[in-house]
Amino acid sequence: MRLDDKTRDIIKTEVASQLGAKAIVRLFGSRIDDTQRGGDIDLFIHSDCVLAQRIQIECRLAACLYIKLGGRKVDVLIKDALSPPLPIHEQALRNGIVL
Repeated sequence: MRLDDKTRDIIKTEVASQLGAKAIVRLFGSRIDDTQRGGDIDLFIHSDCVLAQRIQIECRLAACLYIKLGGRKVDVLIKDALSPPLPIHEQALRNGIVL
């Protein structure tokens, strides 16, 4: 996994503040491969809550993390209790690493 401890802590803290401590955060995509370089940070977040404004929360969280991580691009996908499962969700669950 190509995230340092400080970056992981920032991500987990921000997700908990916006979605609650029970939200599960997984890193997926190129950042899980130690042989690659660069790339954005792809996060899959699972919440058992129903999020009335899930898309807005994804955007707000991505923007907040972008700022707190010094301009590093962050892609955020949130699966809440009502979201239908998508193929990208299955990939993130299968290959992602829980932070």
